[in-house]
Amino acid sequence: MLTRAALSALTDELRRLRATGQRNVSITDDALEQLRASVKAIASDASPGVLPSVVLAPALAISTPRISAPSTPVPVAAVSRVATSVAPAAPVAPLSPAIPPAPPEIKLPSGDKATRWAALREIVFNDPVCLKHVHPGKKIVLGVGSLDAKIFFCGEAPGAEEETVGEPFVGPAGQLLTRMIQAMGVQREQVYIGNIMNWRPDIPTEHGGAQIGNRPPTAQELNYCLPYLRAQIEIVQPQLIVALGATAAGGLLGQGTFKTLGEIKGRWHEFAGKPVMVTYHPSYILRNNSNRSKRGIWEDLLKVMDRIELPVSEKQRNFFL
Repeated sequence: MLTRAALSALTDELRRLRATGQRNVSITDDALEQLRASVKAIASDASPGVLPSVVLAPALAISTPRISAPSTPVPVAAVSRVATSVAPAAPVAPLSPAIPPAPPEIKLPSGDKATRWAALREIVFNDPVCLKHVHPGKKIVLGVGSLDAKIFFCGEAPGAEEETVGEPFVGPAGQLLTRMIQAMGVQREQVYIGNIMNWRPDIPTEHGGAQIGNRPPTAQELNYCLPYLRAQIEIVQPQLIVALGATAAGGLLGQGTFKTLGEIKGRWHEFAGKPVMVTYHPSYILRNNSNRSKRGIWEDLLKVMDRIELPVSEKQRNFFL
């Protein structure tokens, strides 16, 4: 049995997708019917604050590209209306156990990059707030890659695979990101990859059960971890940053500075004195596997390649056309 907070997390994710400009999600017909059936069941007979596990099936179909059954593009708004129709009348308790305290002040020692990065790692891995939000058997996640990287790829937060391995972008979206980097003529080990968040934003579960699905971090969570991101940028000194997705862009450029990702995508911005290119998160391609979607990211990466004077072949210029 799942709590109403889990369903609220689903609706939050749908709202986030709509904020990025996405209008459809891939969901199996069976999953959508299960969601509708669950709404009826809950309306007629449900224990307060508890939902049947079947309600979350559509969330799984939305969040993963590996859907075995045939799926149908369904408007995000339509799924959201069905999901929110079973939301409680009273306000849902905050998803985060507590609002993080004021962001930490980071003082790195002098020395070379490796020395400073090792010191930062020690600070992050012993941060009591980070430790508080990491579930047993899971790991705090810090950036990885070359400390001399020209490009810093920045996402929002670790997911299930990342908190298990302790490395950013190792799940399906991370594997796609690796292929995107290779298409640029660069290896993953030659860039730096990180997230704003050092822990996976948690969703309350019944009796400490395993978390299913992800939720976007809150503004307070992002603000708490931003000093650690700034410290990584200070150490690596990349030539530029690539912000992957609306949540990461909001964390870097400021919450509320844009309504949809389309307003800022493909243009240069600035964070911590570094140029920032905003583009889609790789998971967007997993949900919208079309040449048009791929080209949308690729055009942004071509701008990145031009900015740092990476060689671009005619074949690369014409990818996904």
